[in-house]
Amino acid sequence: MIARLFCLVSDHDDLTLLPALADAGVDGFQVRAKGLAARPHLTLVEQVMAAVGDRAQVVVNDRVDIALAAGAHGVHLGDDDLPVAAVRRAAPSLVIGATCRDRASVGSAAVDGADYAGFGPVFATDSKAGLPDPLGTDAVATAAGLLPLVAIGGITAGNARRARDAGAHGVAVIGGIWRPPDPVTAAKELVTEVA
Repeated sequence: MIARLFCLVSDHDDLTLLPALADAGVDGFQVRAKGLAARPHLTLVEQVMAAVGDRAQVVVNDRVDIALAAGAHGVHLGDDDLPVAAVRRAAPSLVIGATCRDRASVGSAAVDGADYAGFGPVFATDSKAGLPDPLGTDAVATAAGLLPLVAIGGITAGNARRARDAGAHGVAVIGGIWRPPDPVTAAKELVTEVA
């Protein structure tokens, strides 16, 4: 089962809010901490897992080793990470997500053994540098049907339903949860939109 609402978590976020976010219905957390060394990264994943318990799926961005060491549910692989097929062979029980930007890349990820595609950026975002222009919901509709798509990039309560209506299984959110003054209320609004 792939989460409908992934909240991306870094070492800069308020981890004390994670239990409340899980209680609000956030059913997935993706730990993304690109600047952390291995040990603090592992500690962060363990903290996230302890905070959300069995209420949510926890995946680790990029780091298969950290995901396995922490006992996380899965890993999300980008273009420069280990290939999906290699990770599937090495860790057959992990949920594997793959970053995709078009239908062809979703198809390749499916053949290689991915469980879902992180698809985006769907809307304009400033949460990550160096991204291509927004793909839009038409691209989501074109890519849907090969793997569950988790739309990412500029997702808010105001546009999450558009991504779902276009064919996305769910959404992944950074600023749409962490930037509002009340992240838990923002999460509740997103849960309603992606249900």
